[in-house]
Order: sequence, then structure tokens, then C-alpha cells
Amino acid sequence: MIRFEIPGEPGAKGRPWFSTFGGHPTAYTDKKTRLYEMLVRDAYMTTIGNPDPLKGELRVEINAHFGVPKSTSKRKRELMLAGKIRPTKKPDTDNIAKIVLDSLNGIAFEDDKQVVHLIVTKQYAEKPHVEVSIWEESEEES
Repeated sequence: MIRFEIPGEPGAKGRPWFSTFGGHPTAYTDKKTRLYEMLVRDAYMTTIGNPDPLKGELRVEINAHFGVPKSTSKRKRELMLAGKIRPTKKPDTDNIAKIVLDSLNGIAFEDDKQVVHLIVTKQYAEKPHVEVSIWEESEEES
């Protein structure tokens, strides 16, 4: 199993924008998305190193931990940190998964099409971060 942590508030995959400059349509990724993708890759490489990409069917769990807003009352803060109140704000879970999986293509695994089981959760924490766990489905059976 591979486990690593991405520091900071959870990021999301931004929408690409298109240009037809020079007569050819070209898709561009926004700077915020590119920077977060680099952060994900750096967190992975710092923790795991540079092993060969996984090749089989994969299970991925992504736990996004959001910081508690500063203006939150003490009672509400306690409920948030206890998991009684969960974040229903952006980014959406599917966009969190998209940016993490796209960032790891060719590094942790050959392609994110290998992911056959995906769980994404959102919760509050004292320190915002994203925890990522990846393992081959065959590991679970042993």
C-alpha cells in the first residue's frame, strides 16, 4: 500500500480554457490547477520516492481535510472536528479526486483508468491536508 499526505487546503481540477490562436484549437490548464498538480506530485515523490508505477487494478482512498473557518463558534468548531458537521462547500469530491488522480498519472500508476474502486471523503481538521492511500486490489485479498 502507498500512503502519502498533501499539505494545505484540498484543491480541485479547474476547467480548461481554449484558444484558437494561430488557427488551431488548443486547451490550456489554469495556473492554480498546475501548481496544485505539482504539489501533489512533490508530496508523492517526497514520501514514496520514485518506484515503478503500479500496473494492476487499483483501489484509491482520498480523505480531504478542510481547515475550520476562523469565524466558527467554539461549539460548532468542536462538532466540526468531531465529524458531526462535514464540509459541504467547494471543491466537490469529484474535482478533488480528478486533480489527485490526474497528478499521479504516469507516476504512482500508469493511468487513472486502472482505478476500479474510489472513495473520497471530506471532513474538517485542525490542519488542512489531503491523505491519499493507493493499493492494488490483489493486496486486499491476501
